[in-house]
Amino acid sequence: MVLEALAGVERKYTVSEGTRLPELRNLPAVQRVDPPEELDLEEFYFDTADLVLARRGITLRRATGGQGAGWRLAVPDGNGGRREVAEPAGGKPGPVPEALLRLVRVHVRAKPLGPVARISMHRSVHRLRGVEGVLAEVWDDEVQSEATTGGALMGLWREWDVELAAGGPELLDAAEGLFTAAGARRETHSSKLARALGEIPVHREPEPPSPSAKGPASAVLLAYLHRHLAQLREQDPLVRANAPDAIHQMRATTRKMRSALATYRKLLEPEAARRLRGELKWLAGVLGEARDAEAVRGRLADKVAHEPGDLLLGPVGHRIEEELGATYTAARARVLHALEEERYFELLDSLEGLLQHPPLNGRASRRAGKALPKLVERDAKRLRRDAAAALAGGEGDRDAALHEARKSAKRLRHAAGSAAPVLGKRARRLAKAAHRIQKILGAHHDSVVARHVLRELAAQAPGTAENGFSYGRLHALEQAAAAESEAAFRAAWKRFPAAPLKKA
Repeated sequence: MVLEALAGVERKYTVSEGTRLPELRNLPAVQRVDPPEELDLEEFYFDTADLVLARRGITLRRATGGQGAGWRLAVPDGNGGRREVAEPAGGKPGPVPEALLRLVRVHVRAKPLGPVARISMHRSVHRLRGVEGVLAEVWDDEVQSEATTGGALMGLWREWDVELAAGGPELLDAAEGLFTAAGARRETHSSKLARALGEIPVHREPEPPSPSAKGPASAVLLAYLHRHLAQLREQDPLVRANAPDAIHQMRATTRKMRSALATYRKLLEPEAARRLRGELKWLAGVLGEARDAEAVRGRLADKVAHEPGDLLLGPVGHRIEEELGATYTAARARVLHALEEERYFELLDSLEGLLQHPPLNGRASRRAGKALPKLVERDAKRLRRDAAAALAGGEGDRDAALHEARKSAKRLRHAAGSAAPVLGKRARRLAKAAHRIQKILGAHHDSVVARHVLRELAAQAPGTAENGFSYGRLHALEQAAAAESEAAFRAAWKRFPAAPLKKA
C-alpha cells in the first residue's frame, strides 16, 4: 500500500452562519445542479498525545457516513498538495489499521495513537453537471468539533468546499469569485483538525543556511543531512509497503548520511559523529542483506533468460528464484523487524537532534571555500590508496581489494557531490568520475556474490538429482563478466582526475 495523490483539486472557504449559498448554475459550463444530498458525517482524528502528526501536517481519521466512510490518511507531498490512502473501517470501531500505522511509524515511532478530536458535520452536497457529467461538487458544511475526552465543545463553524471532478481550473476561479462576493474567505487551515485544535506549531528541523563559499563549512554538512533525513522519512513507509526499489533507495540514503558524517567528522564533536556513523552502518547493513539478494536475483534471472534453452539442464531458473527469493524474504523480514526496534527510533531521534542542536566544534565555522577542498581531497587520497592496492593485489585478495576501492569511490562520490554547491564544476567532475568507478566495481562485486550463490547451488545439485552443468556455465559467465569489470576499472582509473581540488 502506497500513498496516492489525491484525485480531487479543492478549495475551502470559511463563511458566516446564515449566509446563503450563491446560485451555482451561473458558473462556467454548468448545465444544471442536482438537488442537494443531505449527509450527517462524523470523523474521529487520531494522533499522539503531543500531536506529532498534526505538527507535520498529517491527518489520520476514521469517518462514518457518506462516500468517504472508513479510515483515511493524508500526508503533504512537499509540493503544496497532499497524498492519501484509505482503508475500510470494518465493523466496530477499533485501533488504527496496521496498514496505516506502518505509513506513519517513522513519525510516531513508539508513541501510541489515539483519538484526539471528534468532528461532526451536516453536509449538503451540490453536484454541478455539464455536458459530459459531474464537473465538481460543492459542499456546504456545518461543522462542530469536540474533545474526545469529556466531549467539551472545541469549535463551531461553517465552511464551503468546492472539489473538481471533470471541471477545469477556470471553474475553481469562477467559484472563488462567486463565493467571495457572497462574503466567504479562503480557509487558511490545512484541515478541519487544524482549525479544531487551534494554532499548532508546525514541527520542522531548523532550515540550515544555504551553503556558500564564504559561509561556514558546517552549512554544507547540515544542508546535506537535512535533505537526506527528509528522504529517509519518505522511504520508510515505502519500504514497509514493499514498494519497488524502496530498500535500495533507503539504503543509499543511509549510506550518504554516513559518508557525510565521515567526510565532515572534523567539524563535529568526535563522539557524536562516531556514534551516529555506527548506527547508520547498522541500518545500512540490515538493508544491505535484502538489497544484495534482490540485486543478484535480478542479475541471474537476466542471465538465465539469455541462455540457449539446450544449455539449461534442469530447473535452473526455478532453483535460483527459489533460493534467492527465500533469502530476500528472510532478509526483508529482518528489515521490517529492525524498523520496529527502539534502536531505529533512537537513530531517527539522534539525527533530528543533530540538526536541531548541531554538535559543532571550532573548525565548523571556517569558510567552506577553504575548508571543503581539504576534506574532499582526503577522501580522494583514500580512493587512490585503495585503487593502487586493488591494481597491485594478488589473485587471492583481489576481490576484497576491489571491494574496498568501490567503497572508497562511493564515499568520494558523496563527498564531492555534497561539496558541489560550493566548489562547483571541479567537484561535480570528481563526483562523476568517482561514480563511474563505483558502478564498475559495483558490477564486479555483484558478480562475486552471484558466483558464490552459483557455487552453492552447484554443490547441492547432486543431492537433489539435478545437473550442475548449467550452474557451472553461469559461474563461468560471471567470471568473464568480473574480468571485464576489472579491465574497465583499469581503463577508467587511467582517466581519473589526479589533481586535487583547488581552494575557492
